[in-house]
Amino acid sequence: MKPTAKILFALLLVTIQSLSAQDLTQTIRGSIVDQITNAPMPGATVMILGSDPLIGTTSDSSGEFKLEDLPVGTYTLKVSFIGFKEIILPNIKVNSGKEVVLSIPIEEDITQIQEVVVTANEKDRTINEMVQVSGRTFSVEDTRKFAAAVNDPGRMVTSFSGVTGTDDGNNNISIRGNSPNGLLWRMEGIDIPNPNHFVNPGTSGGGVSILSSQLLSNSDFLTGAFPAEYGNALSGVFDLNLRKGNNENQEFTLQAGFLGVDIAAEGPIAQGYKGSYLVNYRYSTLSLLSKIGLPLGDFVTNFQDLSFNVFLPTGPKSTITIFGFGGLSDQDGNAEKDSLAWESEGDRYGGTFFSNTGAIGAKHSYIVNAQNFLQTTLLASGNAIGTTENRLDDNLNFQDRFYENYSNSKITLSAVLNTKVSAKAALRSGFYVNQLYYNLREDDFAEETQTLQTNINSKGNTQSVQAFSQLNYRANERLTFNLGLHYIQLLLNNSNSVEPRIGTSYALDEKQRVSLGYGLHSQVQPLGTYFAEQDKNGEITLPNKNLDLSKSHHFVLGYDRSLSPHLRLKVETYYQHLFQIPIRSEADESYSIINQQWTFATDPLVNEGYGKNYGVELTLEQFTHNGLYFLLSGSLYNSLYKTNEEIWRNTAYNGNFNMTLTAGKEYEWKKNRVFGVNLRVIYSGGLRDTPFDLDASIAKGEGVYLENQAYEMKNPNYFRADLRLSLTKNKPKSTRIWALDIQNASNRKNVYGQYFEPMSNEIKTSYQAPLIPILSYRVEF
Repeated sequence: MKPTAKILFALLLVTIQSLSAQDLTQTIRGSIVDQITNAPMPGATVMILGSDPLIGTTSDSSGEFKLEDLPVGTYTLKVSFIGFKEIILPNIKVNSGKEVVLSIPIEEDITQIQEVVVTANEKDRTINEMVQVSGRTFSVEDTRKFAAAVNDPGRMVTSFSGVTGTDDGNNNISIRGNSPNGLLWRMEGIDIPNPNHFVNPGTSGGGVSILSSQLLSNSDFLTGAFPAEYGNALSGVFDLNLRKGNNENQEFTLQAGFLGVDIAAEGPIAQGYKGSYLVNYRYSTLSLLSKIGLPLGDFVTNFQDLSFNVFLPTGPKSTITIFGFGGLSDQDGNAEKDSLAWESEGDRYGGTFFSNTGAIGAKHSYIVNAQNFLQTTLLASGNAIGTTENRLDDNLNFQDRFYENYSNSKITLSAVLNTKVSAKAALRSGFYVNQLYYNLREDDFAEETQTLQTNINSKGNTQSVQAFSQLNYRANERLTFNLGLHYIQLLLNNSNSVEPRIGTSYALDEKQRVSLGYGLHSQVQPLGTYFAEQDKNGEITLPNKNLDLSKSHHFVLGYDRSLSPHLRLKVETYYQHLFQIPIRSEADESYSIINQQWTFATDPLVNEGYGKNYGVELTLEQFTHNGLYFLLSGSLYNSLYKTNEEIWRNTAYNGNFNMTLTAGKEYEWKKNRVFGVNLRVIYSGGLRDTPFDLDASIAKGEGVYLENQAYEMKNPNYFRADLRLSLTKNKPKSTRIWALDIQNASNRKNVYGQYFEPMSNEIKTSYQAPLIPILSYRVEF
């Protein structure tokens, strides 16, 4: 090597080493607002605990603050303001790739003494201050770092007490023994359609979440006895909040992995303007591989999605937010025209499937005065789901076996007024008006006629209305009440419900708290069920059009204890009584819509069924401290239902117990490098199924169930261990993250269920997902 080249090479090495060894810095900034009125809090003090010398600042006239040139790492912030409670925000992770932008609500102090209570912003408490029981917040970081969560809130919450997944292949969840369809999805304070790819009609989950973790901010997850503002749900609520984009600097994120390729961008709308945009687009990795000619088997799976949030200040007291998401997913496959290659009846089938979902909304926020804050939202949303299924007969001719095409759309107008009555009392009232449009068609194969028979065929529109009011009253520093009333009505048949709600919590001392909640809750049936058709002597009738709402009483009693500043114990016991549940009217029928997970019920039904869920849940959680966190959750429960048989039977989701350990540790491997290990272990009771009548199945050539033994067959207990390894590397102006998620790391063959195989006249077992490695690479800059 020439001397000049040697010198240049040495200088390059020194430069690289100096860059890797230098102290990388970043900015923490944000805004301080009143928890009730959203008014900015100028003059609030923001300090970094443990800094030496002390690092701090105060918020400006707009309530905004900025802490610059902070070395990358993890920080704890303390926010204080005269007359308000101090807030401590631990574990704020600062990387070099992106600024940390926070919105911090603070609560007025009701004591008359000078010293205020210091509270930590822990995950057991919700962002919604009206929630007193069965709720907790989750962060975007949780969806990223929890093993097997893969940025999906639906998969992440299976680490929480009372929540079980119903199938490895999708993110359907059963909450406290309820059907997955009892779940409500909300975004920015308004109901949204099921935000997942590959969804089936009438379901609340799917194969892959449409929502990007790039857009989500800290959000709430509720599992029972929720406050009056939430309606049309029986089991739980995802109350999602969106993050505002950086309104000062352009920032980008690129991510590539097994699920898809993501591109995200955010930044200011214009120079000197406080508005911002945030957008994320993702395209399926499998779709890309298919388009370049890589063989992926008989079925090709495609999906893509777009989500965005645009924040537009329109004055010192008002803002407009335009937000939305959209997802397209489809799957195509053809049966092999070679009967010698058929190993099961399923090999004869082919078809197409698509599932498209979207929503776009505009929210206007207005600070009316020092006591009132008004939010008005208009949302347009909809989904379209279709399936065409065919079967090769013995002559290798395609025969149509199933057809469905469901499209639903909705326009929702909501207005919510938050009022600070006093330092002790806050009132929240509002309404939701929904204009519903539907176009529903389902044809199923009839063995008797060997043709397709129409089950649902309806097109039209209807409306639903909801209204609520709830008062949060802090009698003193220890005792808090939340009293509310919710009203819901479906104008299709004028079914309605007036629902009282109450929640209260009492602090026994600075470490212990007890809570109590009650609520009457109801839910509209899936629209397709109302339009099930019945042919009576050539006349088509709709026997389910006048079905009433399903309803339930929720009772919850809870106890919280702080064992240390970072360790918490929580116990909740609950009872849920369900009534007016649609069932078949015959005295010997075991069918109940409680067990419905896929598609719509199309048999004539009556609101004469019952259900009950009861159990106890325990959570032991260490919040991240010195890089270590763990969440140990367990539940013992029973989930039963009753039809006109007058027999209490197990529901399909009655596993009786569930235990989950989720834990992780981060290690400072080298300067500006962090290695993370995350583990999740699940052990739970197997879900229930109805056994087959083998002789009758053989005679008919298809599966025939022993209905008098409905859900008496319990699958083997479920065990699954997931492992996530990650490496975060901070560089000047960028952060890079490599991650490997090993799902079902032990490769256990968990039983999904049984099915009848006509080709061999046997009852066979189907299994859930095997070991699946998911590799991803992410760069923020």
